[in-house]
Amino acid sequence: MKILVSHPHGNRNVRSIIKAFDERGLLVEFDTTLAINTDAYWLKALPAGIRQEMLRRTFPLDENKIVGHPVRELVRMISPRIGMKSLVTHETGWASVDGVYKDFDASVSERLSGILGKKSLNAVYAYEDGALDTFTRAKQLGLKCIYDLPIAYWETGRRLMMEDAERLPKWAITLGGGIKDSQQKLDRKTRELEMADMVVGPGSFVMDSLPIWAKDKKIVMSPFGSPVATGQNDNHNMSAAQLKDKPLRILFVGSMGQRKGLGDLFDAIKLVNSNNVELVVMGSMLAPMEFYKKELPNFTYEPGRSHDQVLALMRSCDVFCLPSIVEGRALVMQEAMSQQLPLIITPNTGGADLIIEGETGFLVPIRSPAAIAEKINWLLEHRDKLPQMGLSAQRHAVTYTWDNYGKKVVDAVIEYMA
Repeated sequence: MKILVSHPHGNRNVRSIIKAFDERGLLVEFDTTLAINTDAYWLKALPAGIRQEMLRRTFPLDENKIVGHPVRELVRMISPRIGMKSLVTHETGWASVDGVYKDFDASVSERLSGILGKKSLNAVYAYEDGALDTFTRAKQLGLKCIYDLPIAYWETGRRLMMEDAERLPKWAITLGGGIKDSQQKLDRKTRELEMADMVVGPGSFVMDSLPIWAKDKKIVMSPFGSPVATGQNDNHNMSAAQLKDKPLRILFVGSMGQRKGLGDLFDAIKLVNSNNVELVVMGSMLAPMEFYKKELPNFTYEPGRSHDQVLALMRSCDVFCLPSIVEGRALVMQEAMSQQLPLIITPNTGGADLIIEGETGFLVPIRSPAAIAEKINWLLEHRDKLPQMGLSAQRHAVTYTWDNYGKKVVDAVIEYMA
C-alpha cells in the first residue's frame, strides 16, 4: 500500500502523520506549499517575523519526498506586510487562504496521473478545504480518499456560531469566516466529505459533528499528542501566606473571539467579581482593543511571542480556561497541562477526555458563564489543591504522544486498505 499526503501549510499533526507513513515505508510523497531547508543562507536576510514563519515549514522527510507549490503562499505571507492587503481578502483575494488552498489542491490533483505512471499509489490523504480536486482526480484513477477533518464539520460549526451571533450580538464581529463563508465554499466542504472513503478526526466532538449520511464511512478518531512536559509551575512552591496575597491567574490563549468562548469567560470573571482573580489573555485580536476593554476593563493582555515564552507565561499562571463553542482539538490545552495547569474547558474544545473531574480540571457546558464562575470560585477557596491538580494534569497529558497519534491513524489506514 502506498499513499500521497497533502497539506497546504503543515503543522504538528501533519508532521506526525507523514513521519508515521514514511517510517512504515508507505509514503510516496508529501505535497505542501512551502518546505524550507533550515540551512538556507537566504533565511537570514528575511525580516524576523517572516523568517519565524518560514522556520515552521520544515518537515521530517528526505527532500526527495517533498513537493512544494510555493507561489501563492509566499504572496499571501508577504503582501499584507507591503500594503497589498486586497490580495488576501477573504475568499476573493488571489492570495487569500482560500485562494492558496484551491490552487494547491488543483496542483496536487494534476500530479496524480504522473505519479501513477512511475510509482505504485493506492490512496491520497488530504485535509479539509484542500481536498476537492485531489479527491475528484483520485476517484477517476481508482484511488481511495482519506479525509482529515481537524475541526467540527461546517454544518455543526456554522449552526453553533450563528446561534452565538444572536445570543451575544456584540461579539458577532469576532466570529469571522465562520459566519461569512460563501455557499460555494460550504459546497466544496460537503463535496469533499461525500467523496471521502475514510474520515480522520482528533476527538469525539469532531466525529459527532459529522452528518448522518456520512456515519457509514470508515471513521478514525486519534487524539493529538502532547508536548514534552518541561519545568515546574512557578506558583507550586509558594507558601499559603504568599498565595494569599497573589491573585489567582486564569490564562486564556487563542484567537480573541467568541468561537473560543471569550465572551463567556469575560462574563464569568464579572460574575466572580473578585480582586483576587486576574484574567490573562494572549492571542490575536479580532476586534479593536477598545472593544475588549469595554467588555472587561481589567484583564491583562499579553501579545504573541515565541513558543518557549508562551510556556513560560503558562508556568506563571494557575489554571487554563478555554470555554470554546467550536473547535477541533485545541493543542494549547495539552501545552497548558504540560506546564502543570489544570483546565476549565467545554466538551466542544475536543478535549473532554483530558478531564478527570476535580483532578486534572473541570468540564463545563458551553455558553455557561455561571458554570465557569462556579469553578473559579471553587479554585479560589481551594488554592491548596492546585499543586496536586497541576501535577495530575501534567501526568495525564504525557499519556498522549505524537507517535501514538500517527500510529493509530496509519494502522487504521492499513487495515482499511487491506
